[in-house]
Amino acid sequence: MLTFALFAFPDRPNAHTWAFHAAQRLVEEGAGVYLEEQLSAAAPPDLLSKVSICSIAELGKFADIVITFGGDGTLLAAAHVLIGTDVPIMGVNVGKLGFLAEYPVAKLDDGIMELLKGDYRIVDRTTIETEWEDQTACALNEIVVERSAGAKILTIRTFVNDHLVADFRSDGVLVSTPTGSTAYSLAAGGPIIAPSANVFCLTAISPHTLTVRPLIVSDTSQIRFELPESGSDARIVADGRVVGVMKQKNSLTIRRSNHLLKLVKQPDNTYFDLLREKLLWSADGVKKS
Repeated sequence: MLTFALFAFPDRPNAHTWAFHAAQRLVEEGAGVYLEEQLSAAAPPDLLSKVSICSIAELGKFADIVITFGGDGTLLAAAHVLIGTDVPIMGVNVGKLGFLAEYPVAKLDDGIMELLKGDYRIVDRTTIETEWEDQTACALNEIVVERSAGAKILTIRTFVNDHLVADFRSDGVLVSTPTGSTAYSLAAGGPIIAPSANVFCLTAISPHTLTVRPLIVSDTSQIRFELPESGSDARIVADGRVVGVMKQKNSLTIRRSNHLLKLVKQPDNTYFDLLREKLLWSADGVKKS
């Protein structure tokens, strides 16, 4: 029988309710269950006696599948420790959009039975990594170099395979994977990219010009950012987590990671179904009588 690790943010009581419901159902079906330690702190005593506890760093150590309860941000928080492992992650949407966390809570019991019967798909998603000074970070959606709060506009000199692309005067520049193309990149004006495409997208954030447009490059490319001496330091953000600071005169490189993330998907739902359902893709906005 499979073993599952369950995760939700500690400040999301509604997500806790569904996580504990899932834990109880899994236990009843004979599955092994781990609760992430902060989630377990809110668990009812009768449930705690039936499950084990692990830290967020150990989510992939004991489980065959990790299940998150919340939105895409919750899934990304858990994905950070699962990238490069063989442990897939399933997102149950207790948030608003839930593009990555695609399983609706209304169908949670059905989803649990599908997991136990093996009636699901696992897809591999490309991840991206960045290196600066002696530090590295990895992300599923995007790497962002952006100005700090209160800092002046940045000038980010951008190279692809050592060829100068442009000096972007903007609030920042992000590099997204196909998976991340429906997240921050889309909000910044980037295109939607099918997850099977072997590309990255460079998107300037609030550029101080009308002529800058998103740029698609091969995911075999190496992207390099530099900050001129006269500019400001910048924050480095990976999937919403501030992971470091890029200082003036320093450089940062971004490339495809050798590690993949495994996502659990509904058996009959395609990527294009999600676009229509979650992002109202191609909806004409005309209310039919």
